[in-house]
Parts: sequence; structure tokens; C-alpha cells
Amino acid sequence: MSSPAALCAHLDALLRPADFRDYAPNGLQVPGPGEVRAVVTGVSAHEALFERAAAQEADLVLVHHGLFWDGAPRALDAPMARKLKLLFDHDMALAAYHLPLDAHQELGNNASLARALGATAWEPFAPHRGAPIGVAARLGGDGMAPAELVARVREAVGGREPLAFLDGPERVRTIGIVSGAAADHVHDAIALGLDAFLTGEPAERVMAVARENAIHFLAAGHHATETFGVRRLGEELAERFGVRHVFVDVPNPI
Repeated sequence: MSSPAALCAHLDALLRPADFRDYAPNGLQVPGPGEVRAVVTGVSAHEALFERAAAQEADLVLVHHGLFWDGAPRALDAPMARKLKLLFDHDMALAAYHLPLDAHQELGNNASLARALGATAWEPFAPHRGAPIGVAARLGGDGMAPAELVARVREAVGGREPLAFLDGPERVRTIGIVSGAAADHVHDAIALGLDAFLTGEPAERVMAVARENAIHFLAAGHHATETFGVRRLGEELAERFGVRHVFVDVPNPI
């Protein structure tokens, strides 16, 4: 068995968080037991996730959105205290990987979305604070009709209907993907001449941007587009270290 620090050292080497100017600390955020036998993964470090992780007898909770963020209150409020108490009472460690997990070209949220859409190749895309966090992908064959792209996105995110402004070309051959709250990276897709752009959360201004620049814009949910990477990290730890892994989805419509 390995410690939480050992597992995070492996993930640090894989994801290279030092390459990113993130809004939050990446890696181990709360210490836990000396050995990890079970890992629970989830999107966000919420109380409901910690309760379900405790029921799974997790030793390590691994998330995309951790507890600590730039600009957050520096005093400990009641909700934060409850979350920390859950971790301490059940001897669970907490680790989080944010931008490095969006960006990873194999295990990341955006590469996983590209794969789910049937992309045949992708490359780093959408620089953010000096490092690309998304992918620019090429779809197979002669691409697909916009309606098929919508259907594939819907299937990829578990049946959630994406918001779609379908103002691009008749065949979609290329697409930029940046999960989460990244609507303004549509401008990077426009600059590269891509046919479509997919993110999680929309912004009011993007409807006009899509129409005026003749690009397909899809928003499939912040949470829904970021279930992929953390699940893949759990699978990676299970394969490499022999730990039990359970992905726990706490649904969020945003």
C-alpha cells in the first residue's frame, strides 16, 4: 500500500502542475492516513461527496475542484468546518487537480471529450495564463452534421441536452474543446478557423459571437464536462497502485 503523498507524487509527475498558473493549489490539500486502500473520485469537494466517500470507506478523496481558491474568505466558515470535520473524523485525505487535469492530452477532461466525440487526433489549444488547457480536435472521416455533433455531445455527458448555437458550416470537421467555464475561448477557436467550439458554461455574449463568426457553439454543463478527467485519474491510481477506486457523481445541473 502507498501513502496519499506517494499517490500525489505520481500524479504530480504525470500532470506537471508547476507548468500552470492556477487559481488553486494542486495536489494534496488535506493529509490523511498513512496508507491508501480506497480512492473516491468526484468533481467538486462538497459535503455530499465527502459523506458518500466516507460510506465507501475512502482513504483518499480526489477531486477536480478542491477546497481552497484564490480570493476565497480566509476565515474558516461553518460549511468549510463541516467539510474538514468529515475528512478528519473519517481519516480521509483530500487531493485536487484543476487546470493540469483540464490540459492533460491523454487523461484530461478535454482530451477525454474529444475521444468521446470520435476525434481522430487533437493537439493543445486555448492558452490560459501562459499554458494551453484545451484541445483542438479533428473529427473522423468527412466530419459530421451539426445535429450529429449535438447528439454525440449529449451522449458523452450522460444524456444532458447541450445548449447549442448551430451557426457554423454544414459539416463539422474540427472542434475546439475547453471544459468548465471557458466560453470566451470560442475566440481562440475562431482565430484558428475551427468549425465548432464546446465548453461547459455559456456566457450571454456567445450567441452573437457564434452567429457573427459562423461557428457552432455548444455548452454542455460545467459539471458534466468535467467528470472525465478525475475518473481517469482514479483508474490510473487503481491500475498503478492496486487501490480500490469508486467514482461518485454528485449531480449538478450547472
